[in-house]
Amino acid sequence: MADDRHERIRQRAHAIWEREGRRDGDHERHWHQAAGEIDAEDAAAAKPGRKPATPRKPAAAKPKTAQVKATAAKTVKPAVAAKPRARKAKAG
Repeated sequence: MADDRHERIRQRAHAIWEREGRRDGDHERHWHQAAGEIDAEDAAAAKPGRKPATPRKPAAAKPKTAQVKATAAKTVKPAVAAKPRARKAKAG
């Protein structure tokens, strides 16, 4: 089992290296990236009824005008400092 995992990671790291232009010096990063991907796939496959993780497309950004209106509705005017009240002298 460990040999199979090791071989899968090796093949994935090699594919990453090729995809990134076969540059030298990034072998550790490629290995760790490949190991993380393989572990994530194995974890997803171990859960019944779940599909392996697939990359998602980023959600469309909201228009800025809606954000500005929402922020303007939430703004609060700063509080005015209360003037100190004069104390009445106690009759004694």
